[in-house]
Amino acid sequence: MHSRIRSGIRWIGSTMAALRPSSVSFDSSVSGPTNSFMGLLHKSPIFDSRKKLVRVGETHLGSLPSVKRNLVSRLEASSDSLGLGQHLTSNKMGNEMESLDKTDQGLDFFEELKHRFLCFKKQKYLEEPEHFQALAKAQSPKFMVIACADSRVCPSNILGFQPGEAFMIRNVANLVPPVENGPSETNAALEFAVNTLEVENILVIGHSSCAGIETLVSMRDDVNSSSFVENWVANGKVAKLRTKAAAGHLGFYQQCKHCEKESINHSLLNLLTYPWIEDRERKGLLSIHGGYYDFLNCTFEKWTIDFKRSSIEKEGPKCLVKNRAFWC
Repeated sequence: MHSRIRSGIRWIGSTMAALRPSSVSFDSSVSGPTNSFMGLLHKSPIFDSRKKLVRVGETHLGSLPSVKRNLVSRLEASSDSLGLGQHLTSNKMGNEMESLDKTDQGLDFFEELKHRFLCFKKQKYLEEPEHFQALAKAQSPKFMVIACADSRVCPSNILGFQPGEAFMIRNVANLVPPVENGPSETNAALEFAVNTLEVENILVIGHSSCAGIETLVSMRDDVNSSSFVENWVANGKVAKLRTKAAAGHLGFYQQCKHCEKESINHSLLNLLTYPWIEDRERKGLLSIHGGYYDFLNCTFEKWTIDFKRSSIEKEGPKCLVKNRAFWC
């Protein structure tokens, strides 16, 4: 079993795992999952997923023997915590690795995408022609969703958003920069969603084992970086400082988990720096929410910012929340 898991490490995702800088110091005393981006073995509720593991590149950390051993142990720990251990038999793992070799040619993968599209057309589009004809003319979503670009955190899958229900923007670490930072793809999407589509809710979704947050927590603040990633996640610097103050005595991964939630609240406050968002919130036309998806335990936390009691004053910004809910 161990040998097959180790062989699987060659396919650890480079898309986001490469965000973690080489300066990260691993805390061996913490048993929480690292952001290896190996992904969880799962089956799609609609499509046959027996050969759907995506082959992705090797990370610069994954090439180190000590890190490989660490990733293997964390994968095993995560599988056991999910009750998956007894289901991942050696035969099944072998079959899944063989399927990766097949999709490596590219042909099978796009055949699968074709199959998924045709299933969508048959089971959704052709079954609801009036709905999709209406969407072709205009959209009026109730939600604006800001989520992480992480491939494991798809709002449409985990929250069941259907076409036309949510206007979405996804970025590294689901961050919202303050208005004074100037134009970005995120606030351009916000402006369109709030001023043109007049959404009624903004939902910022963070998640467990976020590589962007790990980068934020581990990087040095006194060094000018040429990295696009580091310059982007620096938007969460205030959340990092608050994390260091409240949880600096904890291990690295525990600090990251704290910062994952702290950065969500920091983004909620940053939303209020946009006058057109603050104005609609004040008039009761818009509500701002935070959400946290733990994909290891498949739980979701949701809360709403208490606009009247929160403050964006630089001297003492504070994010007070209400209507907390925990879905499990």
